[in-house]
Amino acid sequence: MAKTQTRETREKEPLVLLIPGLDGSGPGHWQRRWAEEMDNAQIVDLGLWEKPHRNTWINRLNHSVQRAGRPVVLVAHSLGCLLTAWWAKFEQPGPSSPVLGALLVAPPEVDFFPRDDRLNGFAPTPSDALPFPSILVASRNDPWIGFPTARLLARQWGSQFVDAGDTGHINADSKIGSWEDGKRLLRQLTGGSISAQPARAPLSSDWEGLEGRNGDWRSR
Repeated sequence: MAKTQTRETREKEPLVLLIPGLDGSGPGHWQRRWAEEMDNAQIVDLGLWEKPHRNTWINRLNHSVQRAGRPVVLVAHSLGCLLTAWWAKFEQPGPSSPVLGALLVAPPEVDFFPRDDRLNGFAPTPSDALPFPSILVASRNDPWIGFPTARLLARQWGSQFVDAGDTGHINADSKIGSWEDGKRLLRQLTGGSISAQPARAPLSSDWEGLEGRNGDWRSR
């Protein structure tokens, strides 16, 4: 979707801060596509992509939130989800916080069976409920986390849980393009205040991954 909004219209909308995980979100990743397609979306430059440092990432995310100068929505992938939880734990955002909510996609396991040693610095996983509305999306065959663990994490964080079916790590390898279903979840999270309209009407196959085998993508 081309960027067509005027500057005045853009500034009335929340800013979507896209928070990548390990190695950033490269070409073909839905986060990269959203940054290119959506007027009010930008990737947070956390740096240290190949060797992440938790406190450095927290500080850089906090800087991006504070300098936005308007309400923001956090859209995190993989290790970015753990970063979001750690940011909330350290910063303790209150009612006056600019953060309206968070879309948390494919968080990894960091406590018991981390797939990559670089995740160790983000353990233990914060278990506090997030102080803003959130949706956690998990795949049934994500190699970075077991599906039951992801469901438990959603309960701990107070997040609405969405079953994404068999979509791997919900990244470029998942072949989901711009992930239009994710944009619909973003609009659901923000009550429609984000201009992230899908590029076309959905086909029935588009909903298979979102609904999962049980046909239920609502809160669990």
